[in-house]
Amino acid sequence: MSDRQWCLVLGIALAVCLSILAVWAVWFFRQWCKLDRILEQFQKGPDGKTDAQRRPDGKTDAQRRTDEKADIQRGTDGKNDVQREMTGKIDTLDVQETRESRLVSEMRQVLGRAVWQEEQAKKEKNQVMELISDLSHQLKTPLANIVMDMELLESNELSKERQAEFLGHAKAQATRMQWLMQDLLKASRLENGIIHFEAEDIEVKPTIAKAVGAVYAQAAKKQIELIVEEFEDFKLYHNPKWTAEALVNVLENAVKYSPVGSRIEIGIERMELYSCISVKDHGMGIPEQEYNKIFQRFYRGRQAGAEEGTGLGLYLAQLILQSEQGYITVASKSGEGSCFRFFLQNCHNFSQGLS
Repeated sequence: MSDRQWCLVLGIALAVCLSILAVWAVWFFRQWCKLDRILEQFQKGPDGKTDAQRRPDGKTDAQRRTDEKADIQRGTDGKNDVQREMTGKIDTLDVQETRESRLVSEMRQVLGRAVWQEEQAKKEKNQVMELISDLSHQLKTPLANIVMDMELLESNELSKERQAEFLGHAKAQATRMQWLMQDLLKASRLENGIIHFEAEDIEVKPTIAKAVGAVYAQAAKKQIELIVEEFEDFKLYHNPKWTAEALVNVLENAVKYSPVGSRIEIGIERMELYSCISVKDHGMGIPEQEYNKIFQRFYRGRQAGAEEGTGLGLYLAQLILQSEQGYITVASKSGEGSCFRFFLQNCHNFSQGLS
């Protein structure tokens, strides 16, 4: 083939290629438009509007990106001078608010401590006033009796026997005042935590023996038999000195309010967490409505009569048991005697063995 024929063939081939390319471009453009319409349908919500139409400025995402580029060109942080100034003021206000909040918090803590200290001062003042009131009330009668006895003793008309009688009465009143002061100070110190005593796992039999020995002479004067249940010694969580004092307070009441020739029974029972020491008498008993009152400070039952007492024995016993993480209860009927129960914690090893 000549050169002219080759050029003609190449021209025809090039024209065919261009025609195919044009047809493909038209087809691609139509498909693109169709796809755009489909996407637009998906972007429309229930109101038939697109996101761009819903925006107040009516701008598309591309237009927004263009605007953001322009903002960046105005400054590296995308803000103009006014915006930067406002941001700086806001940051300064945030710092000031943080400092003010810290100051407010510290002032609240200081005020809270001041209020607490004021309440503690009022509480201590009330306790002191209550103590003074109790002292004046309880000391009034024995002091008046002592003054009267002294006035009678100043008279020269009394015989030696009568003088001895009044002296004995005055001595008894002074002894009562001494007991009252000791018991009241002891109770007040226990209440306010001034007295601290340590409890430990220690044998309980010597504690009971010490308490029984302290009231043995008083019981013997009234021919009252003290019966202690035989048991194998074991350890309880308690303070021997203070627990014995609590037992003595109850035993003294039992001797005081029991008839001549009766008996007082002391027993013990072991349980899972606590062990119970019981003191049972056959005296006048306590009405049920007074069960809670007898553990109050200075309370004396109606049936106590003219028997000497300060009204602090059971109150002290309860405070002592509470300090040892124990407690005391009473069961009684009028005319049938009373039974006081001391509950003390078992030692740690015994509780573990039962569990």
